[in-house]
Amino acid sequence: MKSLKKISLLLIVAALMVFAAACGGGASKDKTEGTATKENANKELSGSLVISGSTALQPLVAAAAEEFMNKNPKVSIQVNGGGSGTGLSQVSQGAVQIGNSDVFAEEKTISGLNDNKVAVVGMTAAINPKVGLKDIKKADLIKVFTGQIKNWKELGGSDQKITLVNRPDSSGTRAVFNKLALDGATPAEGITEDASNTVKKIINETPGAIGYLAFSYLTDSTVTALSIDGVEPTAENVQSGKFPVWAYEHMYTKGNATDLEKSFLDYLMSDEIQTNMVTKQGYIPVTTMKVERDVKGNVTNK
Repeated sequence: MKSLKKISLLLIVAALMVFAAACGGGASKDKTEGTATKENANKELSGSLVISGSTALQPLVAAAAEEFMNKNPKVSIQVNGGGSGTGLSQVSQGAVQIGNSDVFAEEKTISGLNDNKVAVVGMTAAINPKVGLKDIKKADLIKVFTGQIKNWKELGGSDQKITLVNRPDSSGTRAVFNKLALDGATPAEGITEDASNTVKKIINETPGAIGYLAFSYLTDSTVTALSIDGVEPTAENVQSGKFPVWAYEHMYTKGNATDLEKSFLDYLMSDEIQTNMVTKQGYIPVTTMKVERDVKGNVTNK
């Protein structure tokens, strides 16, 4: 009997020791995991990004990059223009980490890229303020850009010869404007400039000039943004689908984004950027759109 009691006591002690060890091991594991998670969360970002492409998107990305670098002193971000075609080809070739584009990569027959839609941009025709018009019929806009109408007096404007200011073939702004504002018509020859800032400057300085710009460049009175068929080029009209000339602003990576690329792209989609900087810079948050457009140009309600 004594032997049985002794054995029972030893078994109880052993069980208690196993239980204590298990509890201790679990506590130790939790502590280790907590430390590792904390270390990952506090990991300091470093490295460099080169971004190129759409000049319509360039102001937003450049402003966001500046803020991001202020928060992450060991990160360097260079934001270049060159047009959507350039951005897509350079990121596809691995020459840059991110390619900005106003058009889907599929429209340029480029594959193997990951799409990140960071904003929406509206676009419209912009004229020299002395032309004296604020609205134009779409049919007349097509005639202006195809050279069928050569003087603004034909449309009730001032007696001035029309000077076209176009973007190069690599421009996403040109592709969007031609497709959605000109119904695919090919513009006549005119002045061709690569950067939106330069286009805006030429329109302002050239009597009778007309070009096309993203809303983000239409924040002052140096050029006049035209309504089309009586619909004003406003963010609200783009969001509702009333104003048809708009595009997603894409930021493409080649394959999956690296830690630094993803961190910057996530920052662009943060509330800090989407609810403040995006609208202040003249863009439209993707989340506020009531319609959506696919690669074929089909627009549907969300």
